[in-house]
Amino acid sequence: EKQIPNLRGKILKILKKLKDKIKLKNIWIHAILIFVSILSIFPFIWLLSTSLKGSGENIFAYPPTIIPKDFTWANYVGVWHKVDLMRYFINSMIVAGGTVLLNLILSSLAGYPLARMEFKGKKIAFFSILATIMVPFQAIMLPVYLITLKLHLVDSVNDTMGFIGLIMPFAVSAFGIFLMRQAFLAIPREMEEAAIVDGCNVFQVFWKVLLPMVKPSLAVLAIFTFIGSWGEFLWPSIVLTKEAMYTLPVGVNNLQGMFSSNWRFIAAGSIISTIPIIIFFLAMQKYFISGENEGAVKG
Repeated sequence: EKQIPNLRGKILKILKKLKDKIKLKNIWIHAILIFVSILSIFPFIWLLSTSLKGSGENIFAYPPTIIPKDFTWANYVGVWHKVDLMRYFINSMIVAGGTVLLNLILSSLAGYPLARMEFKGKKIAFFSILATIMVPFQAIMLPVYLITLKLHLVDSVNDTMGFIGLIMPFAVSAFGIFLMRQAFLAIPREMEEAAIVDGCNVFQVFWKVLLPMVKPSLAVLAIFTFIGSWGEFLWPSIVLTKEAMYTLPVGVNNLQGMFSSNWRFIAAGSIISTIPIIIFFLAMQKYFISGENEGAVKG
């Protein structure tokens, strides 16, 4: 009986030591994560700092100054008046909006039969689609460009055909099909069977029952597609010939030649071009985590 309090005290000491070790370990983990996060966002912070520096401050000073000494909004005002940023913004919204819409529709229509239907060659079709993820766009860019020219989907024909030429090569992706297939697989088959018993046909089951249940995955696909389409530079710079059709990345890059590499204006234009991405992500973020988790439920 006398040994019980001593034993209890030893156990408490051991538990306290373990608790201290866990706390120390968590501190190190958080410190590493904070350091990596700072490294990740540092280019953006430097870009923002450059866009707010006046003409009297050296933007290439070493060591670099993050907080501007000559703080000014003149770079944003200047770049807004010097180039037609609103036109570039509208062009980017049309291209990104069309790409997102087609990806949501086509990826859902392709993912649904791969997840819920049985047909000959289903696995071969799925793995063939999945294999295209390993092929970079640069490898197929030349044949896609030739097809675009043959179909007259360039801005030299008219603006509408130019937008179609920008959207169609990215209208559907293997990643989108895979994500939607995984989302449909996570839905219990009882939901589908109940809808069929109630008199729904295949399309009604897809549109009215299953599609509303995969909204988080649709939001994830929309976010990734929007970010990729909004920041696309290579394809628009190759296809577009008229400045009035430029998207924001191409238009901002055009600042380098127009202003003899005025890096303050370029930084300001780059910051402006990232605002829609941030707004779109914040609007869809409540679906983002749950949608990512749904994509990894079943194989």
